[in-house]
Amino acid sequence: MIERIVAETGFAGVVRVDRGATTEFAAAYGLAHRGHGIANTVDTRFGIASGTKGLTALTVVSLIADGRLDLTTTARSVLGADLPLIDDHVTVEHLLAHRSGIGDYFDEESDKDVNDHILTIPLHELATTSAYLPAVDGFPTKFPPGARFSYCNGGYVVLALIAERVADKPFTELVRERVTEPAGMVDTAFLRSDEPDRRTALGYLAPTGLRTNVLHLPVAGSGDGGIYSTAADIHALWTALYAGRIVPKERVAEMTRPRPAKKLRYGLGFWLHPTRDIALLIGFDAGVSFRTCHDPAQGLTCTVVSNTSSGAWPVAKALESELGVGAG
Repeated sequence: MIERIVAETGFAGVVRVDRGATTEFAAAYGLAHRGHGIANTVDTRFGIASGTKGLTALTVVSLIADGRLDLTTTARSVLGADLPLIDDHVTVEHLLAHRSGIGDYFDEESDKDVNDHILTIPLHELATTSAYLPAVDGFPTKFPPGARFSYCNGGYVVLALIAERVADKPFTELVRERVTEPAGMVDTAFLRSDEPDRRTALGYLAPTGLRTNVLHLPVAGSGDGGIYSTAADIHALWTALYAGRIVPKERVAEMTRPRPAKKLRYGLGFWLHPTRDIALLIGFDAGVSFRTCHDPAQGLTCTVVSNTSSGAWPVAKALESELGVGAG
């Protein structure tokens, strides 16, 4: 079935299924670099867009576990005079759960196309988390903190800023020290989009053609997206998460406690199956589509990552349906 959908859609990327320590399926398709004809492999590194938010949430919760922050810490108490339009009552928990009500530089409740040029800040300037301040500033509050769910990319940039200031260390270093290294994610990092190596897939805007996403996304990611990873590292993340190697297990339980959202439920940094204890990370951006789900009861992980804007969705839907973990 997967091979048929791959052939029908021209899928480019990696599909992997793990059950416990056993990899049941892993295959790569299409090209990482169309101009030079470099094929994707099972260990190619792909951008995972908003899949990064799970790592951001874990970084922040690890600081909470260390007593450096609290879920009730207000953004204002850390930001000071920066980002003055953020309501003084917005807390870390509001930001983690997408219930802050702050305005967003890419409002996903609008009808913008993912391949549009969204950012008005020169992309080459967005190389550090602090450089994102002008990008997330100036957006009026949408609703009072805690009133409802509204997916907010800018909120996760704010979380990265908070983490940096509390720990007095660059956000990318915090993610490495507190998440990727404890999880054994050896191939996961915030790479610059203008410095791709042979093992890093370029992101393409369409199933065919040579136009990449390099003029659409920040040159380096932050809290809301932009990390690069492999399918193997994503499995390592799930394994380490539920083993309590990144944050204590009681914190994992809090992060995967459902809060009302829309089609799916949401925890703190993780999407959740509408009726079952299955957690997901989803990434969607220009030249990136990514979906991974983990069923801790079965130790089952399925991951689909693509270096095109929408390529992952047909494959992920079919794979999750076949494995009985479909979440809409």
